[in-house]
This record gives sequence, structure tokens and C-alpha cells, in this order.
Amino acid sequence: MKLVFAGTPEVAVPALDALIASGRHEVAAVVTRPDAPAGRGRRLVASPVAERAEEAGIEVLKPVKPRDEEFLARLREIAPDCCPVVAYGALLPRVALDVPAHGWVNLHFSLLPAWRGAAPVQHAIMAGDEITGASTFLIEEGLDSGPVYGTVTEEVRATDTSGDLLTRLAFAGAGLLSATMDGIEDGSLKAVPQPSDGITTAPKITVENAHIDWAAPALRVDRVVRGCTPAPGAWTVFRGERLKLIQVAPVPDRADLAPGELSVGKNNVYVGTGSYAVELHWVQAQGKKPMRAADWARGVRIHSGERLGV
Repeated sequence: MKLVFAGTPEVAVPALDALIASGRHEVAAVVTRPDAPAGRGRRLVASPVAERAEEAGIEVLKPVKPRDEEFLARLREIAPDCCPVVAYGALLPRVALDVPAHGWVNLHFSLLPAWRGAAPVQHAIMAGDEITGASTFLIEEGLDSGPVYGTVTEEVRATDTSGDLLTRLAFAGAGLLSATMDGIEDGSLKAVPQPSDGITTAPKITVENAHIDWAAPALRVDRVVRGCTPAPGAWTVFRGERLKLIQVAPVPDRADLAPGELSVGKNNVYVGTGSYAVELHWVQAQGKKPMRAADWARGVRIHSGERLGV
């Protein structure tokens, strides 16, 4: 088939690579978000998908909105059979959805209908899911509600951050998306409507969602830290300034600390929660680089009875 691939961030690159490497389909063009300011200089930078497409000599389209007439006209000229999508980042209007004969097929990082929305991996970790995965489905105008072509499953490991899990899903999902294109082309794959039960939603994680509540149980604290790493980053307050929490670990045999209360040993830093303590492994103070929690604690000279979150 002739394909137009839509995607923007680094997590979409493995799927684009898989489609290019398959040799069975032609990636005629790539649709991605416009160049965005990045870094200290805030200079405009092309998306990871745009950079990869340019390396491969593939035409790159960067509409401000996918309903822009110039973009739609070019899409019609290309006349793709199907448009595979991975984390494109903009809503597709009906006028665009109707262009390819086989529609737009999205790779979504959950087992639909669970975790429809922008942050499925983060929500799966924060909810304590033991199994998640990826799904390919035909895009409709509803939120991730279209019929499903296929799925792959992935175990959520006890120490997974959302970054860890998303990286594995990006590569597993790349194979799924490529196989989905093959099945659509040869007619062996039919999309199946999603069940009406088991629907959960996964809205974008905000900075406030990443604020640690030390009265919550230790397992909840650990899940929020892992789910919000690397972005937007879990945080608390220490001496009136934000402290980013990069890695913690529950310590079930340490239940003597009040919520937020700090206890510092020679090489360990513990914090009380609503159940038992967590040990801080890596933190990042405001304006500083990430560091081991024990090094941070030595530097700030924590007093007996001091708490996080105050």
C-alpha cells in the first residue's frame, strides 16, 4: 500500500522505521507537528519523526492544523491507501479521515478500551496495572473509540517508569503496526468493535497530578513517581522549594515515620507515608542536577523532625 505516516515524538520513530524497513509498503510522506522551540535558546527544532523522515528522503508535511486546505490538497494528491498514526498530537477532522481508502490506523499504547486518551502508559503504572500493551485501531471522530485490528501485551515491571515501559511498547507496537498494514492490504485482518465495558480514560498528566501526597500509602507514592518519570516529573516541597523525585522504593519494614517525615542514615534517606516508609534513591533540587538522595541530604543537612511537603 501507499502510506502517509503521521507521528511526532521519539516514541513514534520505531514504527516509522519498521514501515520503511518492511519493503512491502511505500511510505510516500510523513505528517508531523510544526517545528517547536526547544532548549535554552528556544530555537525552532524539527520533531524526531520529521528528522528521521528527512534522513530517509521522505516528504515531510507540517500543517499547523490538519484541516488546513493546503495540507488536505497535498494529501489528496498523494492519495494514500492508508495512514498509520503514532502519537501525532492533533485531532484529525472528518475531511482528512475520509481521504485514504483504508482510513487512519492508530497505534495506541494500551489494551483498548482501557486507558483511552493522551497518557495511557502513565495511568497504567499509576493505577498499578500488572499487564498493559498496545492496540491498533481505525480512527473515528470519538476519543480512541474505533474498532481494533490487533493487540500486543506487555508486563508492567515493579520498577518500570513510564519512560521504560513506553520504550518497550514503542518497539513491540512497531511490529504490530507493520503487521496491521500487511493484514489490511491482503484482506486477512478485520477491525472488531471495542467492548462497551472496561472503558477507562487517561487524560494528560498535569504538574499538579505529579504532586506527591505523603498521606497516601507507600505503594501509591511509588506508582506516582514511576508514572510521572520522566515527565512531568513527580515533586514535593522541601524548605519552601520544589524537590523533584526521580526514584523511590517502598520499605515495608519501616513504619515508624509520620507522613512526610524524613529520616537520614549514613547512606539512606527515608520518608514516611500513610502506610510505611519509602526510601529516596534519586532526587533533583530546584536549579540543580539529579543526584543521589544521600548526597542531597548531606548537602542540605536535614534536621531531626523535618518533613517533605511542608
